Amino acid sequence: MNTVFSVEDLRAVIAGWRREGRTIAFVPTMGNLHDGHISLLTEARRRADRTVVSIFVNPIQFGRGEDYARYPSTLEADQQKLSAAGLDLLFAPNLDQLYPGGIEEDTRVTVPGLSTILCGQYRPEHFSGVATVVTKLFINVQPDVALFGEKDYQQVLVIKRMVHDLLMPVEVVGLPIVREADGLAMSSRNGYLSAEERRRAPLIYESLQRAADKLRAQLASLIAIETAGMAELAAAGFRPEYFSIRRAADLDAPRAGDTRLQILVAAWLGAARLIDNVGVEMPEPLRVP
Repeated sequence: MNTVFSVEDLRAVIAGWRREGRTIAFVPTMGNLHDGHISLLTEARRRADRTVVSIFVNPIQFGRGEDYARYPSTLEADQQKLSAAGLDLLFAPNLDQLYPGGIEEDTRVTVPGLSTILCGQYRPEHFSGVATVVTKLFINVQPDVALFGEKDYQQVLVIKRMVHDLLMPVEVVGLPIVREADGLAMSSRNGYLSAEERRRAPLIYESLQRAADKLRAQLASLIAIETAGMAELAAAGFRPEYFSIRRAADLDAPRAGDTRLQILVAAWLGAARLIDNVGVEMPEPLRVP
């Protein structure tokens, strides 16, 4: 595995691969890698001749008071995991490499609509920060395909929309959530949980499963299902931000006749902000939103 730290060195490697006619698959990350990240790399290797992973903790996707300063940095351990998993190229730039104009004056990419709902309501600049850094990475990695985990379901849709609107020749693929044995979605932020919080954390997935069962049965209104999910998490000591049923395709409000829905949740548990979601294929079209 080769590791490069500068945009110039990255471009040189990519240019060589392109001269050879190689296809490229790309997995952007913020490091502190877990098995969910490695599953993305495994699929990337299946889809292309060469694989690239980036590790960069992107400051402009963190809001004021969030965990940018303490986000775990584990580059050496990450390199060992990626090398063992067969990665070709790791790109690990510093701040100046990706933000030469400084983060206050640098150009921003914004995806309207999708960026202002759900997580966007509680983290107003988050998705602009994500779209900006992913644009920079796509321009320089020049991937044929880029892979993202669907734990960040809204993020996947934001990036797909950005690629569509900006005419980028990149296939964006979302892959299923990788979970711990007890159902908790794998996340670097799970490390913020105390032992007792970690014991309670799987309740977030259990609440989604119960809501999905109610939704399929259509014996309660969507508002009643959402309200019950919020109350269940609050009673268990979470601080829920939202528990929302949306259309899977675009996260718009459900409509009568819909058959593919997504239930999404964000909730704090101690110092960790946890997000999760489940997809619901309706056995019968939705009758009354």
